[in-house]
Amino acid sequence: MDLKERFLKYVSYDTQSSEESTTFPSTDKQKVLLEALRDEMTALGMTEVAMDRYGYVMGSIPATPGCENAPVIGFIAHVDTSPDMSGKDVKPRVIDEYDGGDIVLNGQLTMRVADFPELAFFKGHTLIHTDGTTLLGADDKAGVAEIMTAAEYLFTHPEVRHGKIRIGFTPDEEVGRGVDFFDVKAFGADFAYTVDGGMEGELEYENFNAASAKIEIQGRNVHPGYAKAKMLNAIDIACELQQLLPASERPQYTEGYEGFYHCVGMNGTVEHASVSYIIRDHDAEKFEQKKVFMWACVDLLKKKYGDNVLHLTLKDQYFNMCKMVEPHPQLIDKALQAMEEAGVKPLVRPIRGGTDGARLLSLRMRGRPPLVHGTAVPEPLHGRHELPRQVRILLPDDHAQGPAGDPEPCPPVGRIKAGQRTTGPWTISDF
Repeated sequence: MDLKERFLKYVSYDTQSSEESTTFPSTDKQKVLLEALRDEMTALGMTEVAMDRYGYVMGSIPATPGCENAPVIGFIAHVDTSPDMSGKDVKPRVIDEYDGGDIVLNGQLTMRVADFPELAFFKGHTLIHTDGTTLLGADDKAGVAEIMTAAEYLFTHPEVRHGKIRIGFTPDEEVGRGVDFFDVKAFGADFAYTVDGGMEGELEYENFNAASAKIEIQGRNVHPGYAKAKMLNAIDIACELQQLLPASERPQYTEGYEGFYHCVGMNGTVEHASVSYIIRDHDAEKFEQKKVFMWACVDLLKKKYGDNVLHLTLKDQYFNMCKMVEPHPQLIDKALQAMEEAGVKPLVRPIRGGTDGARLLSLRMRGRPPLVHGTAVPEPLHGRHELPRQVRILLPDDHAQGPAGDPEPCPPVGRIKAGQRTTGPWTISDF
């Protein structure tokens, strides 16, 4: 099965996760694809294939003879798709040679080059897109497809030497719970790469520090005709809080290493309102300052309206993995080398978001070597290549040395790309 065929098969599964669910995984339908992957891994010849009660699927590609003592490398991707848009009955459409123009998704929706200038990058390539009514699911089924295609290549090309490789597929990444029960010890990798959304060539080992803030506001409802000096409108107070936060530090006005406050939800009545924020910054000091400022804004409103009117719950979610990755430069160097050998120009940039790798480091991997975030891009499949570049980046170095006298024998190098991280109908795969 080639990469495109495998990808199209995976997107036929509805694996949408749910924010509201209290189960794990959040939807049973994710397990359908996870079970299929478990069976496919076994059929390919992987060993130690298992699916635990939480839905995590793990398996091994055994080391080739002479490379048993090489470091164990892992690759991880998630199977769920965003709850923000349907992933049911996906109807992929293939453009064999994209002409660089607007892409008509359906009668109402068109992906215009004027709105998405990055489309120019894909001229002449084969693209896959949706009909505009659902997600495509390239985030992260393109990553899953790339890992499985690379694995199949290694099993059918035993002459390629490599150490033991661990493969892991997870649920619920899109709702921020993807590694809540991930068994790091059972995974057993010395180093690992997550394979997830981004542009071709992106190498990401910095991410946001992240916190969530929820403010509950208790108002006082009085008949509006007689409300003077009596009514406390919780909705007005919620709006006032939003205006206290710097407008220039909202997502739509920030880029690069700039952090933000993002109001992700506001609802209520005169009597009661709630406001939810996410707080993000790459810089640890600025991150702490943002949290302090949020407290200060709430305290200011408490002084104005009463101590019992507002209640803030602020929780850290994950932290920048940069400090944990940088002591292991070989993770970065080998990824850069793999890209260059595959003809891909590396793009080292910060993740303006989070990753399962960061959460594993923050929650599970203290004292262990780290993960690096791979990308899974809206990139084309080049028909003239025997293997897509995205898969070749995952494969072992052509120049791997034998074990004798080599401080790092038979190392697999890895870095990837899969589907563009998007929650709308505009997702384009990397084929």
